[in-house]
Amino acid sequence: MVHAAVRAGRTAGATAPGRLRQRRFDLTTTPGRLRLLLGGLVLLSLVWGGLAAFTASQYAAATASVVNVREPLSLDAQQIYSRLSDANDAAATAFLTGGLEPAATRQRYLADIAAASSGIQNATAQGGAGTGAAAQDLSTLAGDLPVYSGEIEAARADNREGLPLGAAYLREASALMRGTLLAKARDLYAAENASLNGASARATGGPLIGVTVAAALAVGGALYLASRWLRGRTNRVFNVGLLAAGVVVALSAGWLVLAFAGGRSDLLDAKARGLATVQAVAQVSIAVQVAHADESLTLIDNNGDDPYQKDYLGEQAALGPGPGRLLSVAAAAAQGTPAAPAVTAAVNDAKAWFGAHAAVRALDDNNHHVAAVASVLGTSPRDDGGAFTRLSGDLTTAITEDQAVFNATASSAAGAYTGLAPGVAAAALIMAAACAWGLGRRLAEYH
Repeated sequence: MVHAAVRAGRTAGATAPGRLRQRRFDLTTTPGRLRLLLGGLVLLSLVWGGLAAFTASQYAAATASVVNVREPLSLDAQQIYSRLSDANDAAATAFLTGGLEPAATRQRYLADIAAASSGIQNATAQGGAGTGAAAQDLSTLAGDLPVYSGEIEAARADNREGLPLGAAYLREASALMRGTLLAKARDLYAAENASLNGASARATGGPLIGVTVAAALAVGGALYLASRWLRGRTNRVFNVGLLAAGVVVALSAGWLVLAFAGGRSDLLDAKARGLATVQAVAQVSIAVQVAHADESLTLIDNNGDDPYQKDYLGEQAALGPGPGRLLSVAAAAAQGTPAAPAVTAAVNDAKAWFGAHAAVRALDDNNHHVAAVASVLGTSPRDDGGAFTRLSGDLTTAITEDQAVFNATASSAAGAYTGLAPGVAAAALIMAAACAWGLGRRLAEYH
């Protein structure tokens, strides 16, 4: 019997720790419920921190992509498009002079070709709009630009010798520019703008921030219910740890919401007051350059057939001003921006240039070809060339003004997310520690 009692005592001693563990997690007891509540709140705090940090990093990355990748690539594509158009215009204008072209016009052409070539290389190195059609556009541009330059040099050499073949080379080069290079540049620009708009939509979209705010409210509600449950089982009105966790989740969620609201507002403002004007005025500038090249080619051709004049009139109709025309669209986009005065001046100077062009055509059609050429190449306020120069200056000023607006405002949008992801992650750790401390003190009272 003695041995049996000893064995029974040993068995009871061996099972005591197991029974103790069972009692610790027995949900019918207050300590067991406290332990479950502690683990749940700590886990909930960490899950909230992970979601908040993920949300912050997604918006920060999308905004940084707009500012540092997509908009610069869109600008590169715009510059390629504009520089190619201006190069063709400069080549045609230089050809009007006959013999040795003006040094300034020659330098303008060379600068345009160099800038377009550099833009193509940069866009290719950065991946452009990705693969597929955009990559093919870049490949075509890189391959055909030297061909165009070669034809222009052949036209230039023949023109200096007074050979009629120079005009044929110029027309062939212009056809390559319009039919292939400008078409591919336009497609590339459209693709980059689509990528920019997609990145902007991700940076300003509401679903993810909505889910995250809902999660923050759920965490706050859980902390409130836990505090209320504790108040019913203790004599304490507040649990300092849970109260601290509630304050931290409110502050971190508020920081996240304010950063998103500020970044979104700045980015939308950058698009509305900066990028929209730049894109609209760039379209005007390209159409003006194409029309000016048509004007020069009409005078160079000088054979009674005016296909380039028809093209000029088509560009003039597209420019407007008038409902839906390029100049009117640009004026609407520039309202309330620093570029507005320059765009208003461009509308007026475009009308003056159209009038000067009509005078040039009247001179040329009435056998005053030399006077017509002189007006196109002239620089006085009454000359066609002077009106075109003023118009080009207005457009350049408008693009520069609102590009600066975009750069400043978009950079502010990116800065709104500085330190946010690690900040909310650290806040979640503080919440978890506060919950553990607050509930741990209550558990200790049952020991």
